[in-house]
Amino acid sequence: MSENKIIKAIKDKGKTLEAEMSFFDHLEALRWHLVRASVAIVIFTAVVFYYYDWIFDTIIMGPSKSTFWTYRMLCKIGAALHRDGFCIDKVNIKLINTEMAGQFTLQINSALIIGITLGVPYLIWEIWRFIKPALHDAERKAATGFVFYACVLFFLGITFGYFVITPMSINFLSSYTVSTVIQNLFDIDSYISSVATLTLATGVVFQLPILVYILANLGIMTPKFMKETRRYAIVVILVIAAVVTPTPDMLTMTVVSIPLFVLYEVSIVVAGLVEKRKIKKELDFEKGE
Repeated sequence: MSENKIIKAIKDKGKTLEAEMSFFDHLEALRWHLVRASVAIVIFTAVVFYYYDWIFDTIIMGPSKSTFWTYRMLCKIGAALHRDGFCIDKVNIKLINTEMAGQFTLQINSALIIGITLGVPYLIWEIWRFIKPALHDAERKAATGFVFYACVLFFLGITFGYFVITPMSINFLSSYTVSTVIQNLFDIDSYISSVATLTLATGVVFQLPILVYILANLGIMTPKFMKETRRYAIVVILVIAAVVTPTPDMLTMTVVSIPLFVLYEVSIVVAGLVEKRKIKKELDFEKGE
């Protein structure tokens, strides 16, 4: 092997080692970001665990009580419109525990779920801190406010899910029967799982504008496509609203549907803004040439 080939091989090996070190450095940085996020979640979980009695009775069990804010508002709406069927005087739900350590694990699991939910903003911020150095200036500028908007949308979704989707779903599912022979007795784990799933799922669904923004930047999603599929989105939204509303009344369905419609339309606007920015960049590039 000639001297030049040996030198080239050494240089190539050095570049490989440098790349590997860089990769492991990134992994180490990511690990510490996740560690800090985990610590924040543990702290939130500990706080929830400490105040668990109030949180369980007021927040977790709230949708199972006829005095819940949503049910009271529905009664007021019904009274204002002079229409029956809005008031939910009683939520027919009977909860049981079937495991010896069920209530203990219930407290731990539900405290952890709430802790994770409260820690989501910090987790998003840590992930953003990890990704940000790898972005170009233009990409950083385009992603300005990402953490803020993602957190706002998440908690708007959580609020909508908890105060609208969850109580209406629980009221519907707890009173639904296929036969009077069957008595509904729900395990507490099933109840907690339903509340958590409906609430968190809505928080995730409210990230739609963020997802559309990313897909639009990648050229996968366009406002034209979203406008063309709007009628299918409307059908899906109406089906969801029909399932979770306690009555077949169109007004109640509308209350549930409107935020979802707005979310879809906002996503179309977001995709349109991204497309306009891309067109402007292309025109500026052509002028520069």
